[in-house]
Amino acid sequence: LIVRARALGLPIRAGIHTGECEVRGDRLAGITLHLAARVVTLAGAGEILTTSTVRDLVNGSGVTFRDRGAHSMKGFDGQIQVLAVDQ
Repeated sequence: LIVRARALGLPIRAGIHTGECEVRGDRLAGITLHLAARVVTLAGAGEILTTSTVRDLVNGSGVTFRDRGAHSMKGFDGQIQVLAVDQ
Protein backbone atom coordinates (compact mmCIF):
# COMPACT_ATOMS: atom_id res chain seq x y z
CA LEU A 1 0.00 0.00 0.00
CA ILE A 2 2.76 2.43 0.94
CA VAL A 3 4.73 1.63 -2.23
CA ARG A 4 1.69 2.12 -4.48
CA ALA A 5 0.76 5.35 -2.74
CA ARG A 6 4.33 6.64 -3.08
CA ALA A 7 4.22 5.91 -6.85
CA LEU A 8 1.12 8.11 -7.05
CA GLY A 9 2.76 10.90 -5.07
CA LEU A 10 0.64 10.24 -1.98
CA PRO A 11 2.81 10.24 1.17
CA ILE A 12 0.67 8.14 3.52
CA ARG A 13 1.68 6.72 6.89
CA ALA A 14 0.43 3.77 8.93
CA GLY A 15 0.41 2.61 12.53
CA ILE A 16 -0.35 -1.04 13.30
CA HIS A 17 -1.18 -2.79 16.54
CA THR A 18 -3.18 -5.94 17.12
CA GLY A 19 -5.46 -7.08 19.89
CA GLU A 20 -9.08 -7.42 20.87
CA CYS A 21 -11.58 -4.79 19.74
CA GLU A 22 -15.01 -4.00 21.08
CA VAL A 23 -17.97 -3.83 18.72
CA ARG A 24 -20.35 -1.02 19.66
CA GLY A 25 -23.20 -0.99 17.20
CA ASP A 26 -21.60 -0.40 13.81
CA ARG A 27 -18.32 0.91 15.29
CA LEU A 28 -15.15 -0.62 16.68
CA ALA A 29 -13.68 0.65 19.93
CA GLY A 30 -11.18 -0.25 22.61
CA ILE A 31 -7.61 0.09 23.75
CA THR A 32 -6.22 -1.67 20.65
CA LEU A 33 -7.57 1.06 18.38
CA HIS A 34 -6.32 3.78 20.70
CA LEU A 35 -2.81 2.36 20.67
CA ALA A 36 -2.74 2.06 16.87
CA ALA A 37 -3.89 5.69 16.67
CA ARG A 38 -1.04 6.76 18.97
CA VAL A 39 1.53 4.77 16.97
CA VAL A 40 0.53 6.34 13.64
CA THR A 41 1.22 9.81 15.03
CA LEU A 42 4.90 8.84 15.31
CA ALA A 43 5.15 7.71 11.67
CA GLY A 44 6.65 9.89 8.98
CA ALA A 45 5.39 10.10 5.40
CA GLY A 46 5.71 6.73 3.69
CA GLU A 47 6.44 4.92 6.95
CA ILE A 48 4.74 1.95 8.60
CA LEU A 49 5.19 1.69 12.37
CA THR A 50 4.12 -1.23 14.55
CA THR A 51 4.23 -2.27 18.16
CA SER A 52 6.41 -5.11 19.39
CA THR A 53 3.23 -7.21 19.63
CA VAL A 54 2.89 -7.16 15.84
CA ARG A 55 6.59 -7.94 15.40
CA ASP A 56 6.31 -10.92 17.73
CA LEU A 57 3.26 -12.28 15.88
CA VAL A 58 4.90 -12.15 12.44
CA ASN A 59 8.23 -13.58 13.62
CA GLY A 60 9.57 -15.96 10.98
CA SER A 61 7.53 -14.42 8.14
CA GLY A 62 10.48 -12.63 6.56
CA VAL A 63 9.20 -9.16 7.48
CA THR A 64 12.03 -7.12 9.00
CA PHE A 65 11.89 -4.21 11.41
CA ARG A 66 14.02 -1.33 12.66
CA ASP A 67 13.82 -0.31 16.29
CA ARG A 68 12.31 3.14 16.78
CA GLY A 69 12.63 3.08 20.55
CA ALA A 70 10.28 3.00 23.51
CA HIS A 71 7.74 5.81 23.74
CA SER A 72 5.41 7.13 26.41
CA MET A 73 1.91 7.39 25.02
CA LYS A 74 -1.08 9.18 26.47
CA GLY A 75 -3.43 6.77 28.20
CA PHE A 76 -0.89 3.95 28.53
CA ASP A 77 1.30 2.99 31.47
CA GLY A 78 4.99 2.54 30.87
CA GLN A 79 6.77 2.64 27.55
CA ILE A 80 5.53 1.18 24.26
CA GLN A 81 8.19 -0.32 21.98
CA VAL A 82 7.77 0.98 18.41
CA LEU A 83 9.33 -0.49 15.28
CA ALA A 84 9.43 0.58 11.63
CA VAL A 85 8.66 -2.02 8.97
CA ASP A 86 11.53 -2.28 6.48
CA GLN A 87 10.31 -1.78 2.94
